[in-house]
Amino acid sequence: MKDETIEKVRAETEHWGYMDQLPEEWHGFHLDRTVSVGKDTYDLCRYENKDRHTSVILYFHEETHEYKLRLKIGLIEFCRIEYITAGLESFEHLLRKQLESLLMDMETFNPKTLSSIVSDKKITEWALGRELPEELEGFSLFIRPAQPVKINNGSYIVVDYVDFSLESSFTLYYNIYRDEFFAEARIWNIPDVNYDFDSNELPELEEKLHQRLLPRLQEIRKRAETEAANKKEAVKGKSES
Repeated sequence: MKDETIEKVRAETEHWGYMDQLPEEWHGFHLDRTVSVGKDTYDLCRYENKDRHTSVILYFHEETHEYKLRLKIGLIEFCRIEYITAGLESFEHLLRKQLESLLMDMETFNPKTLSSIVSDKKITEWALGRELPEELEGFSLFIRPAQPVKINNGSYIVVDYVDFSLESSFTLYYNIYRDEFFAEARIWNIPDVNYDFDSNELPELEEKLHQRLLPRLQEIRKRAETEAANKKEAVKGKSES
């Protein structure tokens, strides 16, 4: 991030009264006021629930010169487009109106956050969704179909199996605009996409999960563990040279 941008944001937010009024603990989240400057982001603060692996981050984005809010849910991080604003005053106005309800919805599932299309698809009532194992190939069921999580561009996370120790996961999404289920893996938090789970209806998806979920999780684990071993070997080689 450019020095002039850092100074601009620092000057605008240094005496931001709203920040001083934020509760230290709010609906299960702890306020971390640590400023973090990245390649093109200036993180002002974050509300974090470490046990739930969820965070809400307030930040300034240098590329667009806008104040924004992003969520981190498990390994998935995304900007909530409803909070994008050009100035601090309008950003504060949105936060005062909506931040608490956002935290509440992240703490406790709110069915009202679901699109009627998701409800009509019967995802929350899906029998297989209720039968998914809590643990599978060392991955924990982090998000389940009974409680889908809304992200961006009309997509919802329907299933998320995560191994946080390897920063690796298998995530199943549903997109309301395409009326399509699709999946993505993360291997050390790097997306890895295939089209093996693309489906339009739950029976079709169910068949593919029966056939392909276990092999896919085994593949993700193997690749993540191999990469971890390679990194460890590389570090060892450097220390010995």
